[in-house]
Amino acid sequence: MGLTDQLERDGFLTTTVGAAINWARKNSVWPMPLGISCCAIEMMAFAGPRFDVARFGSERFSFSPRQSDLLIVAGTVTYKMSWVVRKIYDQMPDPKWVLSMGACASSGGMFRSYSVVQGIDQFVPVDVFVAGCPPRPENLIKGLMAIQDKIQNSRGALIERSPLVIS
Repeated sequence: MGLTDQLERDGFLTTTVGAAINWARKNSVWPMPLGISCCAIEMMAFAGPRFDVARFGSERFSFSPRQSDLLIVAGTVTYKMSWVVRKIYDQMPDPKWVLSMGACASSGGMFRSYSVVQGIDQFVPVDVFVAGCPPRPENLIKGLMAIQDKIQNSRGALIERSPLVIS
């Protein structure tokens, strides 16, 4: 028996308000792309027609932090740039999520110098780490799906901050 048959027979569907809100949030994630270096090219491919992120409800890349709920940090973050990333994060409305894309954003990558932050989780809470140098768009889609699972399973405004690693 399918859902359509049950609705025709019973005429209603029961759920909780929280589950309906989480379903709507999950299927309408608006990313704030922060493409700092080479990972940004893969993020652009992720948004393009070949990988079609529109099927996940995330085709609307917002370049205003006040209209975004997912911050995608793609690339090398220097200490000089870190306060800008934090300011953008602080301007985003709650609830908000962060996806660290690539080896450079997640751990500093190959750059072991005084000017490069060795992981953005030092100044913003990260929900999902996507591995790779640069990660393929398929990995980024997998990371987006992990964010959607976190949103679906969250309880109200409480956001569980245990980061996931997508490899």
